[in-house]
Amino acid sequence: MERLKIIQSKIYTWDHIRRQLSIWRFKDKKIVFSNGCFDVLHLGHIEYLSKARDMGDILIIGLNSDDSVRRIKGAHRPVNNEEARAITLGALSFVDSVVLFSEDTPYELIKLVQPDILVKGKDYDNKEIVGSDVVKARGGQVVTIELTKGYSTTHTIELAQKVHL
Repeated sequence: MERLKIIQSKIYTWDHIRRQLSIWRFKDKKIVFSNGCFDVLHLGHIEYLSKARDMGDILIIGLNSDDSVRRIKGAHRPVNNEEARAITLGALSFVDSVVLFSEDTPYELIKLVQPDILVKGKDYDNKEIVGSDVVKARGGQVVTIELTKGYSTTHTIELAQKVHL
C-alpha cells in the first residue's frame, strides 16, 4: 500500500471507529484519547501527543472540523483545512486514528470511544475537561500533561503575521 493511503487509512468515520474499537477492546488494548484543533502542528503538539500515546496501546485523536474551529477560534481559523490537519496527524507514527467531530466539544465522540485514558494539556483544570465524567464513570483516568513552553499555534500564527508585515 502506498504511504499516503496508509496515512489516510488512519482517518476514521464515526461508524468505522465504532467497529474498530470493538476489535481493539477484544484484543484488550488500552485506549487513549485526546482532542484539539491541531491547526499548525508544532513541537509542543508532537511532545504532548507522543507522551499521551506512551500511556496506552492505541491513541485516538478527536479533531475539530473546520466549522467547529471557526466557531471556537474565529473566522480567520483554521489556517489548515480539516483534511490537511487530519492527514498531518495521521502521518505521526504514534497516532492510530483521527476522528473528526463537528460539535464545539468532543463530548459525543468521547461517549462513543469510551477511552481508558483521556488526556489534555495542563492548561486545563481537571474539573473543566470535557468528557471527564464519561471516562471516570467507567473507571478510566483523566490525565493532564505539561505543555512545552514557547510553543502554541496562536503564537506561531502571530509570529508569521509579524514577519509578513
